[in-house]
Amino acid sequence: MRTAADTPAGPRVNRGAITASITLATFMQGVDTTIANVALPHMQGSFSCSQDQIAWAVTSYIVAAAITTPLTGWLAGRLGIKRVFLVSVIGFTIASALCGAAASLFQIVAYRLLQGVCGAALVPLSQATLLHINPPERHAKAMAVWGMGVILGPIIGPALGGWLTDDYSWRWVFYINLPAGILAAVGIAIFIHDNRPAQKEGFDWFGFTTLSFAIGALQMLLDRGELKDWFGSMEICVEAIIAALALYLFIVHTATAGERSFLNRALLRDSNCVAGTLLMFLIGIPLYGTMTLLPTMMQSLMNYPVITAGFITAPRGVGTMLGMIVVTRLVGRIDVRLIIFIGMAISALSLWQMTGFSLQMGMGPLITTGLLQGFGLGFVFTQLSVATFSTLPRSVLTQGSAMFSLMRNIGGSVGISIVEALLVQNTQIVHATLSEHVRPDNPLARAPYLAAPYSLTNVNGIAALNREVTRQAQMIAYIDDFHLMVIIMLVASPFLLLLRRPRRAADGPAVAMD
Repeated sequence: MRTAADTPAGPRVNRGAITASITLATFMQGVDTTIANVALPHMQGSFSCSQDQIAWAVTSYIVAAAITTPLTGWLAGRLGIKRVFLVSVIGFTIASALCGAAASLFQIVAYRLLQGVCGAALVPLSQATLLHINPPERHAKAMAVWGMGVILGPIIGPALGGWLTDDYSWRWVFYINLPAGILAAVGIAIFIHDNRPAQKEGFDWFGFTTLSFAIGALQMLLDRGELKDWFGSMEICVEAIIAALALYLFIVHTATAGERSFLNRALLRDSNCVAGTLLMFLIGIPLYGTMTLLPTMMQSLMNYPVITAGFITAPRGVGTMLGMIVVTRLVGRIDVRLIIFIGMAISALSLWQMTGFSLQMGMGPLITTGLLQGFGLGFVFTQLSVATFSTLPRSVLTQGSAMFSLMRNIGGSVGISIVEALLVQNTQIVHATLSEHVRPDNPLARAPYLAAPYSLTNVNGIAALNREVTRQAQMIAYIDDFHLMVIIMLVASPFLLLLRRPRRAADGPAVAMD
C-alpha cells in the first residue's frame, strides 16, 4: 500500500535532509542543557547576584521544559507535527538571542523560561518525525542516529561553553544557537511535509493547571528558601501552601475524573511504570546536581579557567556514550534489572570518590570520576526506559513516556535547588565552626604554623586568613553535597525490586529511546 512516505516529494526523497534538520534541532536543545552551566560564574558577575540566584537560569529552563513536555502530544495532534516543530524551533532560536542580550537577572530567567517552553517539544517531535519517515526495518538505524545527536549535545556543551566564554563572552553560549536554529527551521519548513491534525481530543486543562502550579510553586520554594530564611518568610509559606493545595487538587481530580484526566490511572496501576518513574526522579537529582556543582567548584575554588572547566566536565558525556555502547552487547544476555543495578552501583561509586575531593588535587580525579559516573549512567538510561514501559498497554505508552520525562526534569530541578541551598547553608555553618579555632590562644594559629600572608595581627593578614577559611568551608560543603547524592543513589536502589522482568525487551526502538 502506498503511503505519504512513498510519494515522490515525500520523506523518501528528502529523508536525509529531514534527518539532518531535526537532528540539528535536537543537538541544539541538548547543548543548551549543559552549555550554560560553565558560564554561570561569569553570568553571576555580570548580574551582580548570588550563586543560588544565578542557579535560577538553569532551574527555570528545566521547570519550563518539564511543565510543557506533556503538552507536546496534544498540540501535535491538534495542529500537526510540522507546525508545532517549526514554531518550537523558531521560538527557541529567538529566546536564545534574547538570553544573549539579557541585561538583568530577571531578564535571563524570563528568557530561559521561554527557551524551556519552546525547547520542550524538540526532542519528542524529532523522534516521532524520524519514526514517521522511516519504514519499520529502518527504525533501529534512525533511532541510533537520533540517539547519537541527543548524547552529543550534552558532551560538547561544557567544552563549547567554556571556549566561547573564555575567548568571547558568556553571551555567545546563547548566540551560538542562532545559525543552528535558522538552518533547522529552514530545513523543517522546506522538507517536512505538512500533515493534517490526526485528532481533535479535548485536553484536561484543570489537571494540567493544578500540576503546573504545584511544580512552579515547589520550585520557587526551593530556589528562594535559603534567601528568605525558609518558613520564617511569608513568601515561602505562601508558596508551600500553593504547592500543597495544587498537588492535592491534582490528586483528587485524577482519582475522580476517570480516564480523561491528565494523568491516566492505568499508569498508577502498573508497578513497572511507577517504580521506573520514581527511579528516574531520584536519579535526576545527582545527574543534574553534579552538572551544576562541578563547574562552579572548579572555577571559584580551584581557579580553573572557564574553558578548562568545560573540557574537564566533557568526559562525563563520553562515559555515557561508552556505557550505552557496552549495554547494547549485554541486552538479551543479562537481566535488564541487573544492568540497571550495575549502572547505579558504578554511579554511586563515582559519587563516593567525589567525597574525597580536596583543594590540593589535580585534574585527574575530576576527569576519572566524571568518566566513571557517565559510564554508569549509560547503563541506566536506555534500560530503565525499557523496563518502565515494557508492561504498559500501548494505549497509554505515549503518556507514560511523557510523565517519565517530566519526572526526570522535576528531579533535576529539585536536585539543583537542594544542592545549591545546602551549599550556601553548610558553607556558613562550617565557616563559623572553623573560625572558632582561629584565635590567638590557639598554638596552631601562631608562628611558625601560621605563615605569611596569614596573620591575626594586621588587616591584610586577617583578610587573607578569612578567604582561606571560606575556601575550606566551601570545599567541605561541596563534599557534603556529594555525600547526599551517594545516599540518594542508595535510597533509589530498592525500587529495582519492584520492577518485573520486561516481557517486551525486543520491542521497537520507540520504547527503548523514549
